[in-house]
Amino acid sequence: MNGAPASTEKYVSDADIRGVIFDMDGVLVASGPAHAESWRVVARRDGIEITDADFKAHFGRPSRDIIRVTWGTGLSDEDVRRIDDAKEAAYRELIHGCIPLTAGVREILQGLRAAGLRLAIGTSGPRENVELVLTESTLAPYFDAVVTGFDVRRGKPAPDCFLLGAQRLRLLPVQCVVVEDAPVGIEAALAAGMPCIALVGTHPAERLKAAGATSIVHDLQDVTPALIAKLNDP
Repeated sequence: MNGAPASTEKYVSDADIRGVIFDMDGVLVASGPAHAESWRVVARRDGIEITDADFKAHFGRPSRDIIRVTWGTGLSDEDVRRIDDAKEAAYRELIHGCIPLTAGVREILQGLRAAGLRLAIGTSGPRENVELVLTESTLAPYFDAVVTGFDVRRGKPAPDCFLLGAQRLRLLPVQCVVVEDAPVGIEAALAAGMPCIALVGTHPAERLKAAGATSIVHDLQDVTPALIAKLNDP
């Protein structure tokens, strides 16, 4: 990652937002279809069917938590790791060579960095997934920090992921805003003391509003320096 923090000279208040923490799946990457298919492929090996409703209900949570809910709580830690590894390997195979980036993501990241904001990724996914996406998409230079689901003890909706993201950006939580697409991510952001911009797509606007989103956008390209500046207003 690019470790040099962007300039923050224009900010005059310690409460002003200086960092943006992006969820990856469903925000930076339109990965829903590939994740859904990889879950179905692996579950069917064990005679389990995962419906679209099942997938949407759990999307955004750490995969190891989803496994315990879907396969049952009697699994050993070794079983969970085996299923998790198989699922994520299937996902990476599906997107390898054709990373489904969200439309306009590169331009948005360029604009935010040009405005002096520090950028991070805060995802429930494993580091291997993040590395594949950032390497093949060449987006790595835009980010000052990355937090994966295996960097924290508690996954979303706990705030750990975003709190560690702020720490790695060398910012206070109040100086960061989160961009999310799932209610569990919104809950995690608010628990971290961060405002949350919610992207409509994985879930409808009504569901995101009910989860407590600070602001709702229908297109990632709406996540602009101007929108973030409005969040600084009392």
